[in-house]
Amino acid sequence: MTYFQKDIFNTPPPGIPKPAKKSDRVSRLDLGSFPIVIGLLIIWGIFQMANDKFLSPVNLTNLMFQISALGTIAVGAVLVLLIGEVDLSAGILSGLSAAVMAVLNVKAGFPGPVAVLVGLLSGLLIGLFHGFWITRFRIPSFIVTLAGQIGWTGALLSVLGNTGTVNLRDPFILGLAGTFLKRDVPNGEILGWALGGVFVAGFVINLVLERRRRLKAGLMANSINNILFKSLVISAIVFGALFIMNADRGIPSSLIFFIGSVIFVDFLTKRTVFGRHIYAVGGNAEAAYRASINVNVVRIAVFGLASTLAAFGGILAASRLLAVNQSSGGSDLLLNVIAAAVIGGTSLFGGRGSAWSALLGALIIGSISNGMDLLALPSPIKVMITGAVLLSAVTIESISRHRREAVGR
Repeated sequence: MTYFQKDIFNTPPPGIPKPAKKSDRVSRLDLGSFPIVIGLLIIWGIFQMANDKFLSPVNLTNLMFQISALGTIAVGAVLVLLIGEVDLSAGILSGLSAAVMAVLNVKAGFPGPVAVLVGLLSGLLIGLFHGFWITRFRIPSFIVTLAGQIGWTGALLSVLGNTGTVNLRDPFILGLAGTFLKRDVPNGEILGWALGGVFVAGFVINLVLERRRRLKAGLMANSINNILFKSLVISAIVFGALFIMNADRGIPSSLIFFIGSVIFVDFLTKRTVFGRHIYAVGGNAEAAYRASINVNVVRIAVFGLASTLAAFGGILAASRLLAVNQSSGGSDLLLNVIAAAVIGGTSLFGGRGSAWSALLGALIIGSISNGMDLLALPSPIKVMITGAVLLSAVTIESISRHRREAVGR
């Protein structure tokens, strides 16, 4: 019997360690996304009982509209956490990039696409600067990005000038977040269903190709039944979400950009050599260095990419709010960004997590905020609850990490 035949019967070839049993994973609290999804359903159930409008098509569409900017910034935060670093400047950097875009467009008369491009470029340059400073002088990222948070706040105030607020009117900029396919695009509802179909098809194809790659390498792979089950679950989620949003205004364009950033970063981290280097650096930087990985280049590139995503998130937020002001990128944005990444399943200790963590985490944070807004709860309560949820997620991850180390996994 060949190794490939053995794999069909879920028996690994000699020399290949057996995957952890489900009971082992439970004992280590290593349950993947399952607890997050269950937590999200519980949150939705509680708010639906408290206010029967929570799960209405209008409110769920608003929820997706609201979380897109936060989620896009959180995707960048996931990248930084994967290499075992932290970026405390992501929030204010998003506001600064949006301010650069707004001032260029409104006050300097730059076309919308050019202003957006320069705003993204400003984020990229700032991120590369942070990465260079961290690696060149071996200063903890916490200190460098904390200094950045303070310094870029001053830059934001300087860019906005005496007015303090810049109102956006450019159709291109406003359309980045404010376009709803069913409402604003001819045949937009059909386009939305088509996008959903492409997403599901891509998901299924990816599962099949991954199975074939693992079988070819003589590794354990998902069974056909497992692939069918996952495909059915994802199809139900995607098309169910489309049905709900199409009952209102359709898919918001900002959500398309958010999901697109998740797919891009997921592909980058899991399907490229650079992505493997990211996980290697986050898992053990010294071992990565000894394996001839240019650790400094990886860190600089990650900070540059993460800051670009933060800039794009800030631009999406400005497009949704129709303006940029002195509080853009401030308040509790940074807390929510880090909370979304960690609550979604990304480890604060580096080397564990995925871009999809940002989506799950943003849904949790956004649902809590949206639900409490419907209940008219005061802002301090929202912040305290978000902090409690973050502490719980970090505690579970810490316990899980210690248990993995105890069993050598």
